[in-house]
Amino acid sequence: MWKDYYSATRIEDVLQILAERGSRARIVAGATDLILEMERGQRKGIDTLVDVTRIPDLDQIVYDDDTIHIGPMVTHNHCVASRLIRERGYPLARACWEVGSPQIRNRGTIAGNLITASPANDTIAPLMAMDAWVTLRSCSGERKVPLREFYTGVRTTVMQPDEMLVDIAFRALRGNQRGTFIKYALRRAQAISLVNAALIVTLADEVVQDAQITLGAVAPKIVHAEEAEAFLKGRALTEEVILQAGELAVKSARPINDIRGSAGYRQRMVRVAVQRGLRQIASKTEYEGFPENPVLLRSRGTNGLPKLDGAQHHDGSQPIVTKINGKTYTFTTGHEKSLLRLLREEAGLIGTKEGCAEGECGACTVILDGEAVMSCMVPAPRAHGAEIVTVEGLERDGQLHPVQSAFIEEGAVQCGYCTPGFLMSAVKLLEERPNPSKDEIRQAFTGNLCRCTGYYKIIEAVELAAKKAEKA
Repeated sequence: MWKDYYSATRIEDVLQILAERGSRARIVAGATDLILEMERGQRKGIDTLVDVTRIPDLDQIVYDDDTIHIGPMVTHNHCVASRLIRERGYPLARACWEVGSPQIRNRGTIAGNLITASPANDTIAPLMAMDAWVTLRSCSGERKVPLREFYTGVRTTVMQPDEMLVDIAFRALRGNQRGTFIKYALRRAQAISLVNAALIVTLADEVVQDAQITLGAVAPKIVHAEEAEAFLKGRALTEEVILQAGELAVKSARPINDIRGSAGYRQRMVRVAVQRGLRQIASKTEYEGFPENPVLLRSRGTNGLPKLDGAQHHDGSQPIVTKINGKTYTFTTGHEKSLLRLLREEAGLIGTKEGCAEGECGACTVILDGEAVMSCMVPAPRAHGAEIVTVEGLERDGQLHPVQSAFIEEGAVQCGYCTPGFLMSAVKLLEERPNPSKDEIRQAFTGNLCRCTGYYKIIEAVELAAKKAEKA
């Protein structure tokens, strides 16, 4: 899919490659969109990927002078876990929680979500509502661009081929501001927005002083519901006012008909989303349904950024050296593949399964540097210098892992194709929290699909494994 793959260790390395290669190069962080688009032939003319995941300190969330700064390697799960974002930027935290699954949230970055520029991407609307801005850097200098001026159309932005997004910033919500994020999709998890809405209201004595309502997936770009925003100013959030604001918000939507939903349905759901969001704010219930301690499927303290001794260039001449299940592997082929195919075809570890090859089913879940990820969406060279655990690595000294034994005992396996992915998610869950609730088990499995079991036996197997571990 690509010819050259660089693992950069400094921003200066990235900017130099971008300056030299121009539109032929793309920056890779999570790669959850880019790798799929390249496999489908939607990104033609790209032969160089520049991996920024090994550059130190790009995964930081910083509070400075009432401004929150999000680094270019901050993932959705970083935001979900951040108390600062949850308390002072809640619409963004809620949107991040609605993205994909734990495996996707461990890889996908906020910066990548913004740059992909789909109007259905969940994090754009809340950041637009909070009047965020981005910092773009190139060898020629640096510029700050308000997010409202960043987009020029569907999947197009003002970014130049030689620029890197190095910072996302917004003012932290004040004590008299409340906000939320509402999403409607075809499923409760692992689904693209049919409609989403971010709402932020500034109140004084229960009267609206200012309102920001942004709508996603209803126009070529994220749009403000300007008539609704203007109408709310100076009014209390009574039921009558909320109903009228929802009606006015529909006027800002210009949705299309597509395979996922009709324009008429989307317009109706804009009304529902805005009214529901305003009711939550009025009743102070916007945190309902958002877990106090979300399941992340990553180790505490793991930042997923193993250090390299200088920049690496993988073009087939330099081997990929990695540790899989505690054993060192050296690969001289496969640098142009996904991690899934590297494991199966080069390493011969066929326990990891390919179900959908686009991050939907979770059958290919592995642990990469302490985090559960979909290996079909990870470029193979990311394995260089990393530590990986696959389903083959769960067995120890000839003994099955307790989760494996529990799956057998509870009859949690039918066709078995999805089982390796479920096992990896379950093992990581029990490492993260040894006594998970049923709801937490469900959270952990939102990225794993099974067509046979109905999930009941799988959930019971995890409960059994937790009980056995506690007893032991």
